[in-house]
Amino acid sequence: MDSKIKILAVVGPTASGKTDLSLRLAKHLDGEIISCDSMQIYREMNIGTAKPSMSERRGIPHHLFDVCGPENEFSCANYKAYAEAAIMDISGRGKTPIFCGGTGLYLSSVLRGGNLSPTVPDGIRESLEKRSPDENWDELLSVDPEAAASTHKNNVKRVIRALEIYHGTGKTKTEWDKLSLEAESPYDALIFGLDYKSRDTLYGRINRRVDIMMEEGLEAEVRAVASRLGKTASQAIGYKELLCYINGDLSYDEAVEVLKKNTRNYAKRQLTWFRRDPNVIWSYPDSESHDAIFENIVNIAKKHLN
Repeated sequence: MDSKIKILAVVGPTASGKTDLSLRLAKHLDGEIISCDSMQIYREMNIGTAKPSMSERRGIPHHLFDVCGPENEFSCANYKAYAEAAIMDISGRGKTPIFCGGTGLYLSSVLRGGNLSPTVPDGIRESLEKRSPDENWDELLSVDPEAAASTHKNNVKRVIRALEIYHGTGKTKTEWDKLSLEAESPYDALIFGLDYKSRDTLYGRINRRVDIMMEEGLEAEVRAVASRLGKTASQAIGYKELLCYINGDLSYDEAVEVLKKNTRNYAKRQLTWFRRDPNVIWSYPDSESHDAIFENIVNIAKKHLN
């Protein structure tokens, strides 16, 4: 364990306060932050992804922001490669790598020792894409009910990926995930989670964040990148809802309400993912002060890093 690179991570649902906590940790522990958000890697998508501005970053170096343009596709495997390079860079300079974000799959791809993205033969995805979404969903329910339970039926990309793994390797995605969990991590990671005892409090924070994003110009940002959004970037929460407004499918007020609802639902999925990990150390900002939480976390982190 002593030979492993020690890293920290701050996880939790959107609008829970992860950014502020990670910045405070980085300042006190001589750290640099690695974004763990599947949409913050895109340039020009700043407001909708809650990417902290240069002033908000308080001089702390950030990694894996603005990696590619919104027209590009970016996978979990891409993220893993970039993140591993960032860890080596940061730790090689004697600094502490601190992950911050809510994309659990991306973080797991780095922390787990196994391969979350098994290689499959060419052509399988193309054949699955020719089938109807209902046909693919019914098959996933049949062959891998656990994966289906954690995947929304309308998330066509993830449904197809789970079936692609099954057809291409003979093992279900669930089986691959279990193998990954059994593999030893190449890092000595300590994970802190933020949540709220009151769902109403968390949802109120989410709703206020959406209102602030709209005030800061999210609509203009979406209009500026709309014609260049690739398949992945176009599904980002905040962008797909406002695209419906821009295209005339929803009124402005309807789009904002759908955005709030989708963000709340996303927060539920994030919590479901992170709660599966028994190693996450949870704190609740609506039950104790931010300073008390930070003092406890920083003391635990110091013991881990020493």
